This record gives sequence, structure tokens and C-alpha cells, in this order.
Amino acid sequence: MNYKNLLIIIFFTFFVGCEQYSTSKKITDRNISSKYKNSGFALIYKDILKDEKLISKKIDNRSLLIFHKSLKKNSFVKITNLKNQKTIIAEVASNKAKFSDFYNCVITDRIAEELSLDPNEPYIDLVLISQNSSFIAKKAKTFNEEKNVAEKAPVDGIKIDNLAGTDKKKKVVIKDKDFKYSIKIADFYYKDSAESMINRIINETNVANTIIKKISKTKYRVLLGPFNDIKKIESTFNEIKSLNFENLEILKDV
Repeated sequence: MNYKNLLIIIFFTFFVGCEQYSTSKKITDRNISSKYKNSGFALIYKDILKDEKLISKKIDNRSLLIFHKSLKKNSFVKITNLKNQKTIIAEVASNKAKFSDFYNCVITDRIAEELSLDPNEPYIDLVLISQNSSFIAKKAKTFNEEKNVAEKAPVDGIKIDNLAGTDKKKKVVIKDKDFKYSIKIADFYYKDSAESMINRIINETNVANTIIKKISKTKYRVLLGPFNDIKKIESTFNEIKSLNFENLEILKDV
């Protein structure tokens, strides 16, 4: 085999390898974006929040819309009240609104009412619905029809059907528990890594109530807490913002 043919083979192999790597990366990025979820406290919109500059934009309180800081506008999300398991589908109206990072989203009175949220403990789970999901394909039209009805009615005038589906055979009854929440920093494969993270938090902030919880043989979770007051959680949350953690979550009874 002469050098010319050898160079052609090497070039071809390199080109194919790069192409496979590029394709794989795109698929990975897409999968990550479609799996976004976060458990935490929602901010229930009131006009006074806008007046006091605690939020930068107004939102129609009759709508099934939310503000979120990172999800794309017009994305659909499923919101669950983790105290009673009620769910509803909402649409991201904007990711440009400014509000405290402590809250994972801003929701309307309409959404809070449909979920029977406790305004003093508005704890929710928020999951991004993939554009390729069956909901987008089959129920977007239904969602828009329900949204139009909601926007024309008073907040306490109608009830929106649960588009996420309900279990009619058995109702889940959850007893109220004491207020007890922790901030989840991250999960680590090695205990040493979790301990290094705790050392960083202690050395770079004034936060002291750090915990490592062993989830499995290969998962160690770093937590802050527990807290028995929402203001204490918010204060600690704001304290650790300087460390630039991504997608911090609030977990109950851990």
C-alpha cells in the first residue's frame, strides 16, 4: 500500500470518528434539556410583588402560564403539588422575568388554586415536557382550549381538568407533616467527593449545617439542613448562591 492510499484511509477514519462524536454530543445535549426537573418552592404572583420590585414582569393571574429563569418560552411543564399529588400542565410565558433565585418558578393564582397549594408552603415539583412527548403531539390543542377558557373567567370561577391524567380508582390522601426541608446540593459517586464539597461550603460560606446522606453504595448526597422555617431556607439558599451551584433543589423530610 502506497503512502497516498494510507493517508486517504487515515483521513477518512478521522472524519468519520469526528462525525460520530459530533452526532453523539448533540443527542446527549438534547436528552439533558428534555429531562429538566426541580423540586422547590414556587412564587405565587401578586401585583404587589411587581409594585415592590420583587418581580420584574406582570402575569395574568387567570392564566395557566409561569415564569422560569432557564426554560425556553412556550415550553410546557408539568407542575405537581407534592403534598397532595395534584398536577397541572402550564406553559412558560417568559424566561426574562427577574425574581429571587430561591423560587424555582413564578405561578399564577389560577395554578395555585388548581393545585390546592398552601400559600405558606407552596412546595412543587416542576418537570419539563419534551417536545417529542405524547402530550405535545396529542394534547397541545386541548391545553390551548382550556387556557382560553381560563383567561376569560375569574380565578375562582371554573375548574380546569387535569390534562396529565388522574387515577379515578383511588384517591391519595397525604397527612400534613411538620415543616421540614433540606437543600440538596448534589449527588456524588464517591464519599470523598461529597466530603470535599462540604469542606468547600464550610470554608467559603457561613453555612454550618451540612449533611452527607448515603443513598446507595455509589451515591452520596450533600444536603444543607434540615430547616423548619421557609425564611431560614431562603437565607441559607442566598448564602450559597456565591458558589454558583446549578439546579439546587429543596427536598422535604429527607
